Amino acid sequence: MPRRVVITGLGCVTPLGSTPNRLWQNLLEGKSGVDRITSFDASRYPVRIAAEVRDWSPADVEEDPQAWERAPRQAGFMIGSSLSAARAAGLPDGRIDPVRFGISLGCGEVFEEFSSFARAITRMPAGADGASGFLPAAAAAFDGVAAAEYDPALPAGRIAGLLGAEGPSLNSIAACVSAAQAIGEGWRMIRRGEADVVVAGGAHSMIHPFGLTGFYPLSTLSTRNDEPQRASRPFDRDRDGFVIGEGAAAVVLEELQHARRRGAEVCAELTGYASAHDAYRVTDVHPEGRGSAHAISTALESARIRPEDIDYVNAHGTGTRLNDRIETIALKRALGDHVHRVPISSTKSMLGHAATACAAIELLVCVLAIRRSAIPPTINYETPDPDCDLDYVPNVARERACRHVLSNSIGFGGQNAALIVSRFDNPASGRR
Repeated sequence: MPRRVVITGLGCVTPLGSTPNRLWQNLLEGKSGVDRITSFDASRYPVRIAAEVRDWSPADVEEDPQAWERAPRQAGFMIGSSLSAARAAGLPDGRIDPVRFGISLGCGEVFEEFSSFARAITRMPAGADGASGFLPAAAAAFDGVAAAEYDPALPAGRIAGLLGAEGPSLNSIAACVSAAQAIGEGWRMIRRGEADVVVAGGAHSMIHPFGLTGFYPLSTLSTRNDEPQRASRPFDRDRDGFVIGEGAAAVVLEELQHARRRGAEVCAELTGYASAHDAYRVTDVHPEGRGSAHAISTALESARIRPEDIDYVNAHGTGTRLNDRIETIALKRALGDHVHRVPISSTKSMLGHAATACAAIELLVCVLAIRRSAIPPTINYETPDPDCDLDYVPNVARERACRHVLSNSIGFGGQNAALIVSRFDNPASGRR
């Protein structure tokens, strides 16, 4: 029988707070983390708003900021949230076998790498063309040591070194489902007996000129520049795209008996996970939500629960016209008639879309929903869309005791993933 996996630590760095308690309070109050971009001059761009992290420093986790000054922004977020989660779980712990301690992250591409190379090119001497001139000049101008810091897999190595984790290690790059896959694969590592403890999560920062210029031509970004706090409006009829966000979150996954032996507090149990692909088009979601529905249904099977057991869905809910409509279809296919009775909300309405990090932040929110018996709202929901006709918890948080919660993720390129987290004090622990 597969081993049971519990969550014993939480950590985060987000636009609405860099502790789980602060994040949760701001979400319940319906606060928006979206504002005008301050990290660079965006005045010339058609999109000038984002959800930035503004109140966090490596010093918050007792790390020397100077030791991180060459690291990309998202690497700091990932390391910070992972150290916070580990400390909340009582790690490092001398009783943990290092080779049974793994790392599983979803960290995406680093935009600073592109701008660093662009700066190198602009510093090249005039007339440096052709292989004999271009390559040596580029090599002389480019900072190779700094470039090594831009490897998306670097945070996994740094965290392993800081925590003494010598077990399995991976970094998933699967667009917006990266962190969901990373957490799910960490869950599988423990269930299969390859590890006893895994720090899992994701980080990203797309708030960069390359992020804006990459997504804007696809007509996926909100251009509500004059109303930043009202720009992210998932499932609302007048939504016009997502708002770029940034941040990170991490959870400590642990085999149940291992956690009990060391006296760790259990936050919740991770009971289900599945991934699936649309196998349709690179830039479009399958019009019937086929991949997403399959991932949700398979995750329910792995958790050994029925659709009607789900008490809350944290939706992918980006705020693009296509994604929200098709996610609604997918939820209907997977949850059947129960979908009309289950509350569904999108915390991207407050946090923006943190790409490879979003699923980790949203899973953390799901754990807090179980522990605090409440559901955060979807803010900016003002005008119902006939194509999105479910209960999206509009604008006001709701009290609700949750036993089983679904975190749904849909990724660019047709990738999908679903995670199910359950209340630990349920004797059946998610099993029929």
